[in-house]
Amino acid sequence: MAIRPADAFTEIPEVTGRRARWWAATKDFVRKRPLGAIGAVIVLVNIIVALGADVFAAYDPLATDYGAMLARPSTAHWLGTDAFGRDVLSRIIYGSRTAMIVGFACAFFGATVGAVIGVASAYFGGKVDLLIQRVMDIFLAFPLIILALAVVSILGTGIQNVIFAITVPMIPRASLVARSSALAIREMPYVDAARAAGFRHQRIILRHMLPNVMAPYLIMLTAFLGQAILLEASLSFLGLGVAEPTPAWGLMLRGAAVQFAEQAPWMAIFPGLAISLAVFAFNLFGDSLRDALDPRLRTQ
Repeated sequence: MAIRPADAFTEIPEVTGRRARWWAATKDFVRKRPLGAIGAVIVLVNIIVALGADVFAAYDPLATDYGAMLARPSTAHWLGTDAFGRDVLSRIIYGSRTAMIVGFACAFFGATVGAVIGVASAYFGGKVDLLIQRVMDIFLAFPLIILALAVVSILGTGIQNVIFAITVPMIPRASLVARSSALAIREMPYVDAARAAGFRHQRIILRHMLPNVMAPYLIMLTAFLGQAILLEASLSFLGLGVAEPTPAWGLMLRGAAVQFAEQAPWMAIFPGLAISLAVFAFNLFGDSLRDALDPRLRTQ
């Protein structure tokens, strides 16, 4: 039977309606939470700059020019140069790539693994829940930076080790939040129905319970992004993070930036502003996203 033209486009109203709802939700978010929208724009700019660092940077971040050492900000070097004659702006642009890689990797793995552990702990309950939570409590007893320092001291420097060192302290925090939400979900009728149907524990946890903690999961994800960027900068500043000559914001603040603080203050000021702006933007966006997704905090 021939397909009528109207039948070929039956899904268009549904797609159009979905786009309209998304656009209306976006406009409502911007209107009610302008600071969160500003933070989202800054986050988007950071991502674009990180992805297009090769296009936006005017100089090779690793190229040295000893004839332009400690040059002041000018039309040739907008943010000046460092002690090796490297362009500060180019290194900040490439440093955003390092910050975004570490931030998104740590936030994703930390929030995801923590959410799975938290939901599983709430689902099984009893001695399993007690054992998991006591292990999480041990990790929670240490501040983020202290535990990250301990892990990276054992594993050594390098971006992979830094990601692992920052991810480990985030897991128990994500687990605690996910477990608190999953405790209520465990008592829902559809979970009892899944058990009665004979579904495996793995399926119930991953397909029936985990999707229902997406709201706190997204909130944790955005909150961890800012923390991960700040932790990576702290570790690099202490010499336990990314190693030279890799462009990294925290790495730009140590060494020569401290030695030439009076002679070339731009070496420390501009990387510090980049760190502050990125962390501030992620925190603003995360707080606004939490207000938008949490029913108890929504305004009528």
